[in-house]
Amino acid sequence: MKSKIVSTIKVKNIEVGIYRGEEQEYISLTGIAAYKNPNEPKDVVKNWLRNRSTLEFLGLWEKVNNPNFKGVEFDSFLYECGSNSFTLSPKK
Repeated sequence: MKSKIVSTIKVKNIEVGIYRGEEQEYISLTGIAAYKNPNEPKDVVKNWLRNRSTLEFLGLWEKVNNPNFKGVEFDSFLYECGSNSFTLSPKK
């Protein structure tokens, strides 16, 4: 899915991009993370994705909203999350 920035909002003096996909608009997580770490916001997102609670939420969201969700494959991510060697990117 190709998306492009359509506008921005300013939150606590940080510009956060709003992107439009095919049918919906999305707020940039990296833009929000810049509030915590303006130099490396991607690190904030990567750490957030390692959190078990985050993965449980994402798994539930996928079960509810994605008819093609592969729960068995997702379980391997859930099992590994929280360990020092576990990493997850938005692309994964």
